[in-house]
Amino acid sequence: MNDSGETMTEINCAELCQNGCVLGDECPNREYTEKTSQFISDTPLDKLLEMADEAVRKKALERMSTPTQWILPED
Repeated sequence: MNDSGETMTEINCAELCQNGCVLGDECPNREYTEKTSQFISDTPLDKLLEMADEAVRKKALERMSTPTQWILPED
């Protein structure tokens, strides 16, 4: 329920807001959007690229360190 007493409908932002927020000022994630925009504005591009590279490298190491799981068909 929001401040005006109306019930808010939960939506899947990943699907519905691909071209921009569909809820506008009523978006429950607005605070995070503003913080994210500020972070992107304040962080140099080189630092953002370094962070992205580290995340990709970490994920690749995780994949390489887990053993392969074979799925055998049933007879």
